[in-house]
Amino acid sequence: MTAATAAVFQWRDSQGHYHFSDRPLAADAKALQLERLPRYHRVAHIYDGDTVRLADGRKVRLLNINTPEIETERKRGEPGGEEAKRQLEALLEGQQVRLEYDVERRDKYGRTLAYLFRRDGLHVNLRLVALGWAIANIHPPNLKYAAAILEDQQQAEQARRGIWGMAAYAPKPIEVLRRKRLHGWQRLVGVPKAVKPGRKYVRLLFAADLYVTIPRANLRWFPPLESYLGHRVEVRGWPSRRGRQYAILVRHPSALIVLDR
Repeated sequence: MTAATAAVFQWRDSQGHYHFSDRPLAADAKALQLERLPRYHRVAHIYDGDTVRLADGRKVRLLNINTPEIETERKRGEPGGEEAKRQLEALLEGQQVRLEYDVERRDKYGRTLAYLFRRDGLHVNLRLVALGWAIANIHPPNLKYAAAILEDQQQAEQARRGIWGMAAYAPKPIEVLRRKRLHGWQRLVGVPKAVKPGRKYVRLLFAADLYVTIPRANLRWFPPLESYLGHRVEVRGWPSRRGRQYAILVRHPSALIVLDR
């Protein structure tokens, strides 16, 4: 944990008395660095497995993870969504949390992006992944805990904990997109055949109508895309349809798993 610091100035007068101020009011004033205790917050509401509202009104999205959606009037529920919410409720019951930030502090919806830590030091984002009720959803350049999240995900997947033991999240051939409308996060397997550069995105083509899109700005975190060609690759993400074409947006190489190496 890195504590915030504030400058306080200290000096001694001619009678030997010490004085303190937030400004150097004497020529021999010396700056002291005083640690501030971390600020903890009460969670007022839990929307689902990865979004909460603090007592101060801020809506916080747990950074670099994703949990299945729960059923609402405007959203269709996904398998494991209620379980993920209950797990987060159990982790936060009677607890206060501090927020730790990464490079980006807000998402496009205006929500605060943060890692949550309880007073006992428990990293809530990480624990949800370790329990199998959250999946890694790494958004560069926010990479502070990416390695730990991916390590805990691998262990949860191998142990078939949480969603990793549910049939709904078993890998499917990527070609199933042509005949079945899939909802939510998916694991799709195929063999990419070509790389097609574009102005803002690069496509990894499994077929002319089936492809992964990668933002050019994110390519620095990927190996050469040609290294995926000819291999069985599992794509993890949210398929979208445009006409008769199907795409999965991938921001980080953790969502492209090579299966035959």
